[in-house]
Amino acid sequence: MERAQERAAADGPGRWSEESGIALELLVHGVGGTTPQEMLDDPRTVRITGDDTAAVFRRADDVDAESRPREYRDRPVQEAYVWCNLTSGNGARALWLLLLPFMVVNLAHWMRPTARGRERTVRFYGLLVRLTGLTLTVLLVAAACEVALDLAAWQCAGTRACAERHSWLGFLSPEVSDDGWWSRPGRRLAVAAMVPTALTTLLWYLSRRTWSAYESTQPLAHRREPDEDTGRTSLGRPGFWYGRRLVARLRAAHTAAGLLTVAAALTSAAARFDRAPGGPALLDTLGRLLLAAIAATAAFAVGVVCRRGRTENRLDHGLDEHLVRRLPLAALVLLLLAAGYAGWARPGWQSDGRLLGWGTTFGGLALTQGALVIALAVAARVLYRTHLDPRAAMRGLAGPAVAMLACALGGVMSGGVAQRVSDWLDGTGTSIDGPPVLLTWQSSVIPVLLLVLLVLCAVLGRRAWRLRRAQLREVDLDHPGEPGDIARTRAIATTRALATLTDRAPLLVAVTSVTTLLLGAGAVLGAHFTEQAPGPAARHAHALVHGSAQTAQALGSWLIGVGFLLFVTWGRRAYKDASARRTVGILWDVGTFWPRAAHPFAPPCYAERAVPDLTWRMATWTRATAGRLVISGHSQGSVLAAAAAWQLEPSVRKRVALLTYGSPLERLYGRWFPAHFGPAALSSLHHEVDCWRNLHRLTDPIGGPVRLSGDCGPEVDRGPLKDPLAYGRTARHPLPAPILGHSDYQADPAFAEERELLLARLRPEVPAPRPQGESGRSSA
Repeated sequence: MERAQERAAADGPGRWSEESGIALELLVHGVGGTTPQEMLDDPRTVRITGDDTAAVFRRADDVDAESRPREYRDRPVQEAYVWCNLTSGNGARALWLLLLPFMVVNLAHWMRPTARGRERTVRFYGLLVRLTGLTLTVLLVAAACEVALDLAAWQCAGTRACAERHSWLGFLSPEVSDDGWWSRPGRRLAVAAMVPTALTTLLWYLSRRTWSAYESTQPLAHRREPDEDTGRTSLGRPGFWYGRRLVARLRAAHTAAGLLTVAAALTSAAARFDRAPGGPALLDTLGRLLLAAIAATAAFAVGVVCRRGRTENRLDHGLDEHLVRRLPLAALVLLLLAAGYAGWARPGWQSDGRLLGWGTTFGGLALTQGALVIALAVAARVLYRTHLDPRAAMRGLAGPAVAMLACALGGVMSGGVAQRVSDWLDGTGTSIDGPPVLLTWQSSVIPVLLLVLLVLCAVLGRRAWRLRRAQLREVDLDHPGEPGDIARTRAIATTRALATLTDRAPLLVAVTSVTTLLLGAGAVLGAHFTEQAPGPAARHAHALVHGSAQTAQALGSWLIGVGFLLFVTWGRRAYKDASARRTVGILWDVGTFWPRAAHPFAPPCYAERAVPDLTWRMATWTRATAGRLVISGHSQGSVLAAAAAWQLEPSVRKRVALLTYGSPLERLYGRWFPAHFGPAALSSLHHEVDCWRNLHRLTDPIGGPVRLSGDCGPEVDRGPLKDPLAYGRTARHPLPAPILGHSDYQADPAFAEERELLLARLRPEVPAPRPQGESGRSSA
């Protein structure tokens, strides 16, 4: 292969093109992944370039196709780009389940509305999302501190009955260890601080490891040409898929924030005793100085998050090495000092009840997150009003809504772990006080939220049922002359109706986020004013209210327990089972397409590897052969194909054709990420590539039309494909044809037809027929 391309380069691109007319079809699969053998429909495939993570494959018979161009005059050389291992590789990927809230908040960064002339508001929007991401890191580490420091070291180890049930805590218990050296309250807390410190270290390690593999991939450098317009989308900017510097800075700031959270927990616990009347004056002074140093370092870390956003107009090779190394190191030094300060002997200091301050901490985090989400909604609304887009999800408020969901996920995961550990430590429910009251209130609102969602799902289900009834007539009209089969008609109509539920996702997200915000505010207020769990707080109310409160509290605790067990079980299965890991990978396929712009601990952006891979392949092949190239993308692969086309130089982009099928480019990405895949961006892509055709089905819940305005629409979108290919039994389909939905677009004859039209149109010396519906556009 490489020798063939070297020969092509030596002969000159013009001569090679005239003599060979060779064409390449580069296939890109969608979510869930597949094998090169399935993509190329051949059991014998060879890896042309790439590694075990992502690679390009050909059929074994096509490896040296460039040296035999005459054999490929009537058919393209097919290559398959396989990238599924970027999201579902080894067993360590199961740990990414812990990062779900971080992934969701990172999505909120990219969901901002399209804006013109509002650069400051755009930067402010990004700043708010980054600050929301920082609060999630602090929340996760604070939850680990609550479990390890408060529940285990302070409450359980400080209670004889609880410590005797858990022998591994015996050396921390004053009664069980006969006042052993480690049984002093401050030393217990210092030992327990190893748990949240290890969690922060694990997050740093995962981020550092994936940063080296993904963000450090060098994109194809290209200069901007005079006719290049990147104003309609930022995906064509040279540095868009190279976020190395920003992720390194954010990783340092978030690691420091996590370590400082542990340091503050240790210092504040000991300082509260030192400030009491009769407390040691020297330790009191040291505690105040240490808290001031922690606060100053935390302020600096917040400043790092606020000060710098993404650099997209160029490849930013800077790393800020001093900051990246010294900020986490300074936080680690303060943590060690805090451990030494807390571990100092303090006669008379005993653990009793809950460790004070955690209720205020979780309440303050909840209020901060709510305020950030509200401010984010205001900024998003201002941006949306500058460029109204009726197709944008939630009228531009998708980003704030998703940020709210990220905060809710963080709260549920944190509260769930605390509740389960408390139940495990205190089997009788009488020996320890348990987690802060606020966490109980937050779990108690979960049944209310689920009830609201159940009502909403019932409404959506009723709409889908009505649509199904309408589709029964449409299916009959689409198959005139066919013998009636009511079961077959119902199956097709039901599939079409269910496929439309994807378009109701904005309503579901909007209701969920608003309900979560209101219930979360109610939980904070209830915990603050009653200082009791919902059941005891309502004991003097009406019997119905009291019973509802008790039911919600018990049901919420049960739901969190079940959710926690399912989460752990799914994680263990994903670690051991490749098929389950592939299922988790589907979630990451959708959620980790975007660079880590808001949270460095989010799962890595696979597109920062995949897009440069595709760009390099297309650019080097067309440069070496001057041949025709069609990049063919299915589902998420169509999004990667479009992103890679934007990264090509304009002169190369105009020699590439795009074939998308089952594509979410407009239906999902255009609605949820309008600033990057909105109508203006997709229209520019249509005009910048040589030609583009899109295939979709009414039964497809993910793919849809591109919906370009004016004459561009028929030029790109072919009418809905028939699904199934045959209604009844025919000579060509003697057995009932399946309803394909989102899969197997290549089985439709329309696929080969559209591919041939694109290849013919790319051939300059042969006049090609125009695709159906196309009007008045030249091939150049």
